[in-house]
Amino acid sequence: MSPPPDLDALSLSELKSLVLKLLEERAEFQRTVGALRDEIARLKGGPGRPDIKANVKPSGMEKASEAQPANPSGERRGRGATRGKLTIHEERKLEVAPPFGSRFKGYAGFLVQDLVIRPHVTHFQRECWRTPDGRTVMAPLPPGVEGHFGPELRRFVLAQYHQGQVTTARLVTLLRGFGILISKRQIVRLLIAGKQSFLDEARAVLRAGLTNAAWITVDDTGARHKGKNGFCTQIGNAHFTWFGTTSSKSRLNFLELLRAGHGDYVVNKEALAYMRARALTGSVIARLRKHKKRAFANRRAWIAHLRQIGVTALKVNPDPVQIATEGALWGAIKAHGLLADTVIVSDDAGQFDVGQHGLCWVHAERLVHKLDTFTDAQRAAQSRVRRLIWLFYRSLKAWRRNPSPARKATLSARFDHIFSYKTGFATLDRLLGRLSANKSELLRVLERPDIPLHTNGSENDIRCQVTKRDISGGTRSDAGRDCRDAFLGLLKTCAKNGFEFWEYLGARLAVPGRQKIPDLAQVVRALAPTPP
Repeated sequence: MSPPPDLDALSLSELKSLVLKLLEERAEFQRTVGALRDEIARLKGGPGRPDIKANVKPSGMEKASEAQPANPSGERRGRGATRGKLTIHEERKLEVAPPFGSRFKGYAGFLVQDLVIRPHVTHFQRECWRTPDGRTVMAPLPPGVEGHFGPELRRFVLAQYHQGQVTTARLVTLLRGFGILISKRQIVRLLIAGKQSFLDEARAVLRAGLTNAAWITVDDTGARHKGKNGFCTQIGNAHFTWFGTTSSKSRLNFLELLRAGHGDYVVNKEALAYMRARALTGSVIARLRKHKKRAFANRRAWIAHLRQIGVTALKVNPDPVQIATEGALWGAIKAHGLLADTVIVSDDAGQFDVGQHGLCWVHAERLVHKLDTFTDAQRAAQSRVRRLIWLFYRSLKAWRRNPSPARKATLSARFDHIFSYKTGFATLDRLLGRLSANKSELLRVLERPDIPLHTNGSENDIRCQVTKRDISGGTRSDAGRDCRDAFLGLLKTCAKNGFEFWEYLGARLAVPGRQKIPDLAQVVRALAPTPP
């Protein structure tokens, strides 16, 4: 900002306006410098600066817009009877010495819940036979017994580590206190060795969730792996959750995750449409469209194809290799029947802007809520705009419950009125202009009333990854990373479908007396909406 020609000639109002403008620019400059320092710290391998703004008290828009449940009496509801929810394992009669002449009146029941934890060591004497042809035949171990630790102990370790967020060192201390002879190395083996069936189920859950999903919400957070900073991406909806930790948070990385474990690249009409929408040059699109080969098994085959048709040699903007690769990934997603008519709802992070995209209203309003203000007039303008957004958000929620074409037009006009409003607070007016430019994504709900208005579900889901990172740091092996992501995703999926994670582990580890838990992918697939 260039200085005025003569400061002494400015009036009091002009000086005030100048000071406010300088304060706003200073606040913006501090945010930019802070973001640059944070990025430099991450590039050097450090944790970066704490996000102080993240500790700002939530605005409360979502809670305030919820209809309050009717409770005429105003009394708190009780939790109900306990006996009907419990299984009685033991009945004990207690005697008392009554005074002479007393009459027996029966028994007064008193329930006590307790937990029995003790080591249980079984020495299996396995019959061994020598067959006439010289082979040795040995009696097999019971179902669920793998190695020298039984299924109940393996279930306990997995539940404590993933659900209880207990570290491996504390697990060693805990189990040794129970009388179990075990080392930290053995704990790590119990956590990651032989878990392919869980990894397969987690991947099947993702594929089932993305098939005919009406909507998904997405989010990401920082993650450490092999001593380097990375990112954990969450994908989910009301029926499933899946996590994937990678070294990047680019759109290319997000599309690779959306392939749900498939490794191919496909050039089809969806891929070509994606490339056109991303402004890939027409000559490159023509080369890809005219070539007889359209499907490629892996990245190596795909890059070799781009090199063969001369795409890798092009030095133009946007990068033709990147856009063509993103398009081929999108084509593979569609070729496998994923995201058929799915809306992806995000917090406006650029990497998530693919396909049908909707934006989170809570994040949009948060930008107004966190805005720096310096005068009473600015605070009044901020409060007025927030009140208008809150009222509009409540109307959108009401419209979702009872959509109608007439009200749709009214809501669209109200959006234009709110976000074209000029408050005189320059920073706020610029922010409203940016939000106005996102109208189609913020009002995606008017086209699809079945989608949510926020990504609170994703933020709640990914909190377990943040807690795991804060407690245990990062992962050291690819197997450890994959198991952590898979088990936390399965844990969340169980909760969303009414299954106890403890019982789920018992079913998969063949614990004696276990409950039967169905395949989670089949559960998610059965709950997916039927396409029109």
